[in-house]
Amino acid sequence: MPERSREWEALEQGAAFKDNIAALEELHLNMRLIHEVTEPDTGVEILGKKLSLPLFAAPIGGVSFNMGGKISEQEYVKAILQGCKEAGIIGCTGDGVPEFVFKTALEEIKAVQGEGIPFIKPWEGDELFEKIERAKTCGTHIMGMDIDAAGLITLRKMGRPVSPKGVDELGQIIKKSGMKFIVKGIMTVSDARAAVYAGADAIVVSNHGGRVMEYTPGTARVLPQIARAVGQDICVLADGGVRTGGDILKMLALGADAVMIGRPFSVAAMGGLKKGVTTFIETVKSELIQAMVLTGTRRADQVDPSILFKACSSLD
Repeated sequence: MPERSREWEALEQGAAFKDNIAALEELHLNMRLIHEVTEPDTGVEILGKKLSLPLFAAPIGGVSFNMGGKISEQEYVKAILQGCKEAGIIGCTGDGVPEFVFKTALEEIKAVQGEGIPFIKPWEGDELFEKIERAKTCGTHIMGMDIDAAGLITLRKMGRPVSPKGVDELGQIIKKSGMKFIVKGIMTVSDARAAVYAGADAIVVSNHGGRVMEYTPGTARVLPQIARAVGQDICVLADGGVRTGGDILKMLALGADAVMIGRPFSVAAMGGLKKGVTTFIETVKSELIQAMVLTGTRRADQVDPSILFKACSSLD
């Protein structure tokens, strides 16, 4: 039997996914209790949208067949979008094969009066621009592309290839959309600067949940340098391993303006539809408020990096 490669072993172990979790777990918060913060403000404004907390439901498609078929794609997307809207945040929708994944997403965004963000994959050829035109019909003013899906070889095998985009091509895509545009899948400063140059309104520091390339670092490891490089020029979002309100606060302290959460939203929707989604959001918001109080953080849009514990620093 041939010896397995290190790459295969990493794939089995989910190294990139695990490092998303580990990168956040390694961060600790300084507990500060001599202050006057008792009712912190969790609200933020992102891309012209006022949110009750700095959180988006990440774009996920194909849940109806990827999670056992317990609920339909329409039930899932409706639960995410309606639950997020009711809680004062915004849900994003996914794209993929078969066709009903994107079709359902647009129908349900339209049903919530455009209060959702459709994401498209980095398709090759006419499909990409055709989907941009369709996205314009659902009433939203924001859309995105998860370029971190460019490595999904399964789509190419199905005759629906995806690929990376050069900066000029990305600029054309953004211009063609006519909307505020989010580029998801940024893991380096150079890509972040390229997204700014192309005209993107926001980026998501993301490695696609650690599912597309092993040995990528956890997103919390690369977020600070990216935020320092482009945070004054573009809205910086981040995902990857975020599970609690404390995790959200850590990402904000690292330089994110807001975060995306994926898998836990899927579990919440599968288990309780809209009620499951709103319950999850309420839980995360309560955790965020508690963490803000215990670190003396008054506003979610003004998080001081000093709330993060550094072993070599003196504690005042």
